[in-house]
Amino acid sequence: MDSYPRIGIRPVIDGRLGGIRESLEEKTMAMARTVAKLFKTELKYPDGKPVECVIADSCIGGIKEAVDCDKKFKAENVGVSLSVTPCWAYGTETMDFDPHIPKAIWGFNGTERPGGVYLAATLAAHNQKGLPAFGIYGRDVQDLNDDGIAKDVKEKLLCFARAGMAVALMKGKSYLAIGSVSMGIAGSAVDPDFFQDFLGMRNEYVDSSEVLRRIEQGIYDHEEYEKALAWTKKNCAEGEDFNKEEKQRSREQKDKDWEFVVKMTLIIRDLMEGNPKLREMGFGEESMGHEAIVSGFQGQRQWTDFLPNGDFAEAILNSSFDWNGKRPPYMVATENDALNGVSMLFNYLLTNRAQIFADVRTYWSPEAVERVSGWKPEGMAENGFIHLINSGSATLDGTGRQVKDGQPAMKPYWEISEEEVQECLDATTWYPASLGYFRGGGYSSGFLTKGGMQVTMCRVNLVKGIGPTLQIAEGWTIDLPQKVHKILDERTDRTWPTTWFVPRLTEDNAFADVYSVMNNWGSNHGAISCGHIGQELIALAAVLRIPVSMHNVDPGRIFRPSTWNSFGMDREGSDFRACNTYGPLYK
Repeated sequence: MDSYPRIGIRPVIDGRLGGIRESLEEKTMAMARTVAKLFKTELKYPDGKPVECVIADSCIGGIKEAVDCDKKFKAENVGVSLSVTPCWAYGTETMDFDPHIPKAIWGFNGTERPGGVYLAATLAAHNQKGLPAFGIYGRDVQDLNDDGIAKDVKEKLLCFARAGMAVALMKGKSYLAIGSVSMGIAGSAVDPDFFQDFLGMRNEYVDSSEVLRRIEQGIYDHEEYEKALAWTKKNCAEGEDFNKEEKQRSREQKDKDWEFVVKMTLIIRDLMEGNPKLREMGFGEESMGHEAIVSGFQGQRQWTDFLPNGDFAEAILNSSFDWNGKRPPYMVATENDALNGVSMLFNYLLTNRAQIFADVRTYWSPEAVERVSGWKPEGMAENGFIHLINSGSATLDGTGRQVKDGQPAMKPYWEISEEEVQECLDATTWYPASLGYFRGGGYSSGFLTKGGMQVTMCRVNLVKGIGPTLQIAEGWTIDLPQKVHKILDERTDRTWPTTWFVPRLTEDNAFADVYSVMNNWGSNHGAISCGHIGQELIALAAVLRIPVSMHNVDPGRIFRPSTWNSFGMDREGSDFRACNTYGPLYK
């Protein structure tokens, strides 16, 4: 992405000249500059550069200045709009009318001038005109000459900005489906109406045979391939072959599999974003890519029944590093599960961190654990836990070998040290693929996620009659005694990466116990992000008009557009009613 969207800041002012406006110009513009500094300091684009802000050329006191601001924002690629004011102003004359840009208003809580009154009046105008906006109002009164941002205001500003930027970053990009429906998984039946209406995204499709064509016809950067293969041989340790001896592939076949899966990795990346090197080689069409911010690879079964699986390609692309060093992770969904790909994308755009793709595989009750292993779960595991595991496609960042504030983490790529990259690689073993699942061979990554990492699991589901819904579960990864881990893990598949997950429990029925979380999860997959980001996911979902059907976020952290309050006192029911009333953002 060579032209990132910007955040537009609209300093709104009382337009009455002759003393009132003049007395407020400096304060109003100071609010705008202070917020711009906050965003530039705290927010980063996917490439690690600070988010850019555009401030209106003048304070906005009426329709003429509002229109001038709108023209400037359009010219400078503004994708998110924030109005700030310390005072009263004329709401319908100064408000942002763009229906597709996420918007918020910060009304300064001060007594000298009624910023809170403008906020309330203009939010009412937004609600009346069907243009939902987030309202930001500090809990404590500040003095008019106080140019600081209160802690609660800062939290809401950043939550809104992260959600708004996620919306702006995905708009106009593509989901690339490589192949079609995998093994009857509903999420891999790509729904273009969902992408177009709710996300503002395109859909691109290529048959899996395009990957094979490019391998057989040499349509990839051969120099980079040699570099990638050498790096792979040095850093990706091959593990024991657990297939029956009479079915194991020969050493020659395994070596060819390594070459094949490295080429697959290069080619899937090129399909997503293009590669100018291919144009130099005479492949102009192939060099352009598909502008894909997220993709999915069908794999099973038509591909994996006779060709090496996609686990290596997916895992490396989903990671924050490869043979070229540290870089932004790609979002690649296993089994072309587009809905889990979108879930990964949501998490990624909110955090700039790699995402774990996993089956929400098994709930282990304390009783079942004790029966099978002889160990009675204790500590964070005392109420049971969920086994997150899939066929070796999870990001290598998911090993938890990166450290943030003394705890295991997955970090934005620019924060990862070279030592942490190597530790992630060293903690991963590449096992010859299970030939029962993958007749064509290949390699699957095996690792164990370190315990103690804050994580959030989410999933978008499509429900007939409702449309998309979002599920969110904040929790932690946990460690099990090594013997217990081995017993439980090997009941599934020892060649796949494992994450032991415990959600935060609440009084809500879906989070009354760990079993209920598993029992209420809407599909077989989940997207797991480092950090407790449920608040941001809820805000993002509200902008897109996707209701949240299940979450364990503290009510005090929930932040949605103010008009949601008009749909009843039942907070989650009002979310469904508001989303249904307004419909998708890009309808």
